[in-house]
Amino acid sequence: MGAETERHYGALDQAAVESLAAELASVAPSAGLLSLRGELGAGKSTLARAFLRSLGVTGTVRSPTYTLVEPYDVMAPPGGPERVLHLDLYRLADPEELDYLGVRDEADHALFLVEWLSQAHGELTADLEIALAGCVDWPERRDLVCRASSPLGEAWLARLAVI
Repeated sequence: MGAETERHYGALDQAAVESLAAELASVAPSAGLLSLRGELGAGKSTLARAFLRSLGVTGTVRSPTYTLVEPYDVMAPPGGPERVLHLDLYRLADPEELDYLGVRDEADHALFLVEWLSQAHGELTADLEIALAGCVDWPERRDLVCRASSPLGEAWLARLAVI
């Protein structure tokens, strides 16, 4: 991979995190996997909710903590996703459960927003990862690192405006 593979954003307030989520959504590919990584309470679901809202989801955006997956048909710009699956794999007991959720069937024609991707034990791989962490000096703010791990992720990161 020769393109930019990592970008850092420091001390973002909630509005800035939501703005970044909207920007990510506006340049998202039609299919791929965006991993949201961070401790409990780091803001993964908040970022996912803002991402989905920017794609026209107007109803309730539920956290998939208990259902493991929440599907959304969205209104993306041309070339963007038509379907987004928001997954929270924290409670995934066995990677084979992904088959029961129908996740593999959606891989070629949906964009995945995945929290706790490590619970898939290598069965799913990220194209782009967003790591969220609280700031040491401002606990209500977040530091974010966007990291591409595939050519698709590199292209996605390259389309992301510098904020």
